[in-house]
Amino acid sequence: MPDVLTLREAAAFLRLSERALYDLARRRRVPSVQLGGKWLFPRDLLAQWLSAQAEWPGVLVREPPPILAGSHDPLLDWAVRQSGCGLALRSVGSLGGIAALAAGEAMATAMHLPDPDTGAWNEPAVREAMPGRGVVGITWAWREQGLILPPGNPLSLATAADLARPGTRVMGRQNRAGSHVLLTHLLTEAGVRLDQVGFLPDPALAEDEVAAAVAEGRADAGFGIRAEASARGLEFVPLVRERFDLVMAHRHFFAPSIQTLLGFARGQSFAVRAARMGGYAVEELGRVAFSL
Repeated sequence: MPDVLTLREAAAFLRLSERALYDLARRRRVPSVQLGGKWLFPRDLLAQWLSAQAEWPGVLVREPPPILAGSHDPLLDWAVRQSGCGLALRSVGSLGGIAALAAGEAMATAMHLPDPDTGAWNEPAVREAMPGRGVVGITWAWREQGLILPPGNPLSLATAADLARPGTRVMGRQNRAGSHVLLTHLLTEAGVRLDQVGFLPDPALAEDEVAAAVAEGRADAGFGIRAEASARGLEFVPLVRERFDLVMAHRHFFAPSIQTLLGFARGQSFAVRAARMGGYAVEELGRVAFSL
């Protein structure tokens, strides 16, 4: 059977009438796309959707609240508000987001966690935190992470190791943030310990707080995304290109709130916004990054 099915093939696969499947597709209740006036259906996503509809006798499944937890991202924040998807944001860092998802406290989580051994993004961390759980990772964007610096880069900082220069004030992130995990990895590779870096006492809880500390002169440098540096007219030195994913249970991929958000993000206004903010590549948005 081909990877992409026609309406007739998909109806036979699901054992539905073509009319019933057409109605579901038109109401965006099944994974589908309309191209050239024809409905097409990704077979793998159809299979996941079918599994998600199954009801197990005697098992009560508690639905999580409509919360998108995890890492802070300004483009995601904007899209959630503008799309009217109904999701509430809970910025608790990538590690905190996984914990919330595993505990049923969130419908989805946003994350950008590297695996030092394989170089993969997010999947290894989800496998470890949620073994045996049916979850899917959907690509949101590729982002540029690096050094956020005052205009002109007065200290001539160029690498993660440069943050350990004596007297350099660095705005860090909370321990459960993906940016903190990534920076720790870069410092370790450079042979630098965290206690060698002059972090400010109170870490930033969001990306914009890092840029604000540098812009206001409270910090000489921070580690964050290009979009926040650009928003405040700051210098940016790129160090890493990272994949930022939305992770959720298979069945929640088809939830109206998630589909509304992803549908909005495929529109022209979203593409314009991403380009204006800078540091984002959104060509893979909506693609299945991993499925467990």
